[in-house]
Amino acid sequence: MRIRAALLPLMAATSSTLWARSQAQTPPGFSLNGLPVNSVPWNIVVLLTLLTLVPTIVLSMTPFVRLLVVFHFLRQALGTQTAPSNQTLIGLALILTFFLMQPVGAAIYDDAVVPLQAGHIDSMTALTRAAAPMRHFMLKYTREKDLALFVQLAHAPRPARPEDVEMRIVAPAYLLSELQAGFRIGAALFLPFLVIDLVTAAITTSVGMMQLPPVVISTPLKILLFVVVDGWNLLVGSLMRSFS
Repeated sequence: MRIRAALLPLMAATSSTLWARSQAQTPPGFSLNGLPVNSVPWNIVVLLTLLTLVPTIVLSMTPFVRLLVVFHFLRQALGTQTAPSNQTLIGLALILTFFLMQPVGAAIYDDAVVPLQAGHIDSMTALTRAAAPMRHFMLKYTREKDLALFVQLAHAPRPARPEDVEMRIVAPAYLLSELQAGFRIGAALFLPFLVIDLVTAAITTSVGMMQLPPVVISTPLKILLFVVVDGWNLLVGSLMRSFS
């Protein structure tokens, strides 16, 4: 134990001496294995950052929120608690979102990705170019009332043109407008099914069927009505035309 305690300071001094010599012999800007210290592939860093932000981008900068809100309102109006399932509704909303965002994605690819891959622009310039088509798409479906709200909250000067609005203002205003549009469509969907519920409840009460819940009769009637009028085709067609 005494020998070990005596060797510990010697080993520490030797290791520190070797480290100092290696640092003195290493050229500036290079690591010990001869590779440049500053050789970080920034394109990979930007790509990985964007991948981590994909869920946020899909939720806040695409029609996904409006579509998903409408589909959930439809399921509640029909009275089917788990049919279609959440996975089915999310998958349908994602497919329709991809369909709607395909022109925007093509514009981003041509304006930002291709020049970046060719080495004509750097990563920051590519991000700036990619933001332009997204801003144009979001401003098209954003209410002026919501834009004015977030401009006021940000204490920003009134922009002279839409291109001057910052993305930190456009994104929350667009998300608020999409929620408002989704709730409007959901309320319109509820009305015909609500009438069926009221009529069914009135009939069952008038004939003295107190023990039978009205939902037992109204739910099959609502599903039958939705199938007869080809509801999915009408709903999806109306949603797609609302983005034209």
